[in-house]
Amino acid sequence: MLNQKKLKENLIKRLALNNDKISSIVKSIKTIAKFKDPIDVDLETWKRPNGLKMRKVSIPIGIIGVIYESRPNVTSDVSTLCFKSGNCVILRGGSEAYFSNKILANLFRKSLEKNKINKNFVQFVENKNRKLVDYMLSKMSKYIDVIIPRGGKNLVKKVQNLSSVPVIGHLEGMCHTYIDKDANLKMAKKILINAKMRNTSICGATETLLIHKSKSKNVNEILNELTKKGCSIYADKKIHKLFNGNSKLASNKIWSKEHLSAKISVKLVDSINDAVNHINKYGTMHTDAIITNNKTSAKFFIKNIKSSIAIHNSSTQYADGGEFGFGGEVGISTNKLPPRGPVGLNQLVSYKYEIYGSGQTRK
Repeated sequence: MLNQKKLKENLIKRLALNNDKISSIVKSIKTIAKFKDPIDVDLETWKRPNGLKMRKVSIPIGIIGVIYESRPNVTSDVSTLCFKSGNCVILRGGSEAYFSNKILANLFRKSLEKNKINKNFVQFVENKNRKLVDYMLSKMSKYIDVIIPRGGKNLVKKVQNLSSVPVIGHLEGMCHTYIDKDANLKMAKKILINAKMRNTSICGATETLLIHKSKSKNVNEILNELTKKGCSIYADKKIHKLFNGNSKLASNKIWSKEHLSAKISVKLVDSINDAVNHINKYGTMHTDAIITNNKTSAKFFIKNIKSSIAIHNSSTQYADGGEFGFGGEVGISTNKLPPRGPVGLNQLVSYKYEIYGSGQTRK
């Protein structure tokens, strides 16, 4: 097929729908379908001294607008999760995957109709005009309850800046891996390679590596593992001096840069406090990990970083709804208010209070 738009190879891979990807889509739908219904669940129940019975119960959010790019599987994942949680969804996919998205959305709508359910639980915006995105964000606050952007930095930033509708999402995935003084070096190298190189283009990929100064003698061993895999090193002055291989001297801007490629920023820190402070200053409250055999240090790190996902002795690439056992996700949220982290079935609900009386009146 001619690549008429001259798209990058990694984008073409994300757009492709082959047998393996279709099987994965079907598997995800079946997994989500088997989950317990998250609606009308008692979150809390209690009884007041005056006899009033109180019930805090889960309800759908309502109408969810999802603006996304690239991956056609987002169409099926989001449709399934929103429908299962009792929500209507309006899908606005990117132009590169327009036809794939349209086919998948229409298949979902036909399935609803076949089962005598209103097909408009799932709606797909078939017009490619980008002004419709602006309209969704600024003119539909009476009709859309929440907007979820899934895509690159420019898309998410635009949504966050323009939307008059509440937004669930994240702007960047500035993820860190910190190798502590009590880290098992073999484990640290294995985790780091996965966290950075398994898939460099996802938001859960590690972008900055922090190394405790006591591991100075191991810097070459650690970084050689990365360079062997084709990763470029951007080092602070201390690491640049210690590392025998090729590295570029890091500028101050590098600590805020989401590479989304085979590049990593590396810094030597004096203590776990320095590591936590660096992450809280430059991170985006996405996903950050500590590698250590010291449980006290692990607990300190996990409790003190502001991230929505904090990891001990594992890869930041586990920042994914499927890996959390959610069957899929509509996105990752770095909002301080909930939902945070992967937004799956049980995060697509709100709640209300139901009060049952027997004639009580307030004095």
